[in-house]
Amino acid sequence: QVQLVESGGGLVQAGGSLRLSCAASGTIVSINNMGWYRQAPGKQRDLVATITRIGMTNYRDSVKGRFTISRDNAKNTVYLQMNSLKPEDTAVYYCNMVPPFSASWGQGTQVTVSS
Repeated sequence: QVQLVESGGGLVQAGGSLRLSCAASGTIVSINNMGWYRQAPGKQRDLVATITRIGMTNYRDSVKGRFTISRDNAKNTVYLQMNSLKPEDTAVYYCNMVPPFSASWGQGTQVTVSS
């Protein structure tokens, strides 16, 4: 069974930066399009950024220019570099494959941005 383990979250002031990591078991990172998602309290889980097998990226409008998704296929790891963080970025962040494919969700990593 594929496991996804997110890490790197924390508490940061507005304008700060964090780098999230998602380590996957198996080879799903190297053979699938991957994405970072986030879920704020009381809201649905939203797709924030995606990266294809060949490295093409796409971002939600609200994070364009601030977030960068990348991957290391050899390490089966996906990263999310988050700069110029805003309080509205506060959420639990998850990684997973991009729809229509999905693995079991990990526990996510909490990102809290204070104003």
